[in-house]
Amino acid sequence: MSKIAFVFPGQGSQALGMGKDWFDQFPTELSVLKAAVLSAFGDSLFNVMWGESEPDLGVTTNTQPALFVTSAAIITILQSKGYAPDFVAGHSLGEYSALFAAEAFDFTSGLDLVKHRSQLMEKAMPAGTGTMAAIMGLAPEQIKSLCEATPGIVEVANYNNDNQTIISGEKAAVLAAMVAIKAAGAKRAIELNVSGPFHSSLMKPAAQAFRQVLDDTVISNAKIPVIANCTAKPEISPNEIRDNLVSQLSHSVYWLQSIQYMVAQGVTCFVECGSGKVLSGIIKRIAPEATILSCEKVSDLSAVDALMVRS
Repeated sequence: MSKIAFVFPGQGSQALGMGKDWFDQFPTELSVLKAAVLSAFGDSLFNVMWGESEPDLGVTTNTQPALFVTSAAIITILQSKGYAPDFVAGHSLGEYSALFAAEAFDFTSGLDLVKHRSQLMEKAMPAGTGTMAAIMGLAPEQIKSLCEATPGIVEVANYNNDNQTIISGEKAAVLAAMVAIKAAGAKRAIELNVSGPFHSSLMKPAAQAFRQVLDDTVISNAKIPVIANCTAKPEISPNEIRDNLVSQLSHSVYWLQSIQYMVAQGVTCFVECGSGKVLSGIIKRIAPEATILSCEKVSDLSAVDALMVRS
């Protein structure tokens, strides 16, 4: 029997208006979530999400909670219909949405974790001293080797698929690695507009500070296997979840390997729950035979309904 995975996007998928139609059309079902957001942020987060300033939405301390709130709203509605996948996984920040979907923590706890995480990541390094870059058209293993041969700190941050790898580290080292990578035959190497060197060893101070926040958070056994970013294997127990969320901040995101693992376990359909369709495009290259749906807008529900009924 074929299996289904729900997957959740991370930073870079944000868009103005994200989540608004869900809160407008399901006010009763999402009243608890809305109250929690208002308690934690006042009106400010919704104003940024549903306003007109893309730069404001692009600030890490706004982006990460906004993405979590949007994905959490969508999964809350899907769960209200009785839908449960066989696996869940989230890309970077999206792992928190996956853990919420697996009921490892409640929405208020997840929102608090994401709020602290975004603040620690935002101030982890002085602005402009670290950066990230997207590499297309070169094997991940070759990119890793070229990073290791570059002076300074530059590391693989995200193994997205066999055609797209993200590197991260000190700005000078990343720029130098980009030159070497392009010389080695990469089709494109593009510096990203980010506020820091995420998923690199430079984030270890933030990870250490985040450990205390996690230790103070009530976390339960996940009711659905969550494929962890830093292991590409299922995480279930609270101790596993805490350790992986600490490691995730300074560790490569094994997204390619996570999708390959789920396919090997019999997953033939992926439903992206959240803003944008970034993961859908990435997954299509990894698993071209899989059915991939995007559940971004309320209007996408009919396709998800048909899939879940059919399965």
